[in-house]
Formats: sequence, structure tokens, C-alpha cells
Amino acid sequence: MIFQKRKWTSIMVIDATFWVAISFIIFIFGLIYLKIPQKINEVLGKLILDIKNEIDESEKLRSEAKVLLDNAQSKLDTAQKISNSILEQAKKDSDHLVIEMNEKFHKSSEVKKGLVENKISQMKEAAIKEIKDVSIKIAVDSVKKIISTSVDKSKLDNLFDKNLEETKTALKKINS
Repeated sequence: MIFQKRKWTSIMVIDATFWVAISFIIFIFGLIYLKIPQKINEVLGKLILDIKNEIDESEKLRSEAKVLLDNAQSKLDTAQKISNSILEQAKKDSDHLVIEMNEKFHKSSEVKKGLVENKISQMKEAAIKEIKDVSIKIAVDSVKKIISTSVDKSKLDNLFDKNLEETKTALKKINS
């Protein structure tokens, strides 16, 4: 009996380890039977494939973005060139316009200057004519006075000096 008792205890120790091993093997076979590793493999494969597709799509989007960036950059460069050419043309046009307006101003000034000079000469001629008319009138009046007074030479000289002074005064009034 002692022997049997020992046997039983050593079998029990072997039995507990044995049963853990057996239950582990059953568990593994159960997983295999239920195709859990295949399902896990399929799920992981699907995840890998999804990640790979996302990476491919992101690469495609990156290349499209690069193309769009290059297009936008070329459009920006073209717009910058056009803008510069427009600015240069506007500067040329404004310079040309300034020169043209300056020439027109000078021509207009010359025309106005000519008109003013003509007007001045006309006014000068009118003033000279008026002076002549006044001088003639004064001379005629003086002659009339001389004839009407027919006096001696000293009175005549005084009258002449007086008329000369009146003529000078009248001329000064006309000139101013």
C-alpha cells in the first residue's frame, strides 16, 4: 500500500501536468478546428492590404498634388511675367502720354502767347491811334485858340507852352 500510495501521488503530479498539457493541446486543436489562425491571418492580411492600398492612394495623391503644385507654380510664374509686361507697357504708355501732354501744353502756350502778342500789338496800335487822335484834337484846339486870339508873340508863346503842357498831361493819362 505504501507503494500504491506513492504511485498514486506521482501519477497525480504527472496527471496535473499531463492534464495541463492535454488541455493546452486540445485548446490549440480547437483553435485550428475553428480555423482561428486562418481567420486571424485573413484579418491581418486584409489589414495589410488596406494599409497597402492607403499607402498607394496616398502616393497617388502626393504625385497629383506635386503636379498641381507644379501647374500652379508655372501659372504663378506666367502671371508674374504678364504682370511685369503690363507694368512695363503702362510705364511706357504713361511716359508717352506725359510727353504728348507736354508737347500739347507747349503748343497751346505758343498759340496763347501769339494771341496775347497780337492783342498787345492791337492794343498798342489802338493806343497810338488814340494818342494821335487826341494830339490832333489838342493841336486843332490850340490852333483855333491861337487864331481866335491872334495876339502878340509873348502871349502866343505862353499859349503854346500851356497847350504843350496840356498835351503832355493828356498823353500821360492815356498811357497810364
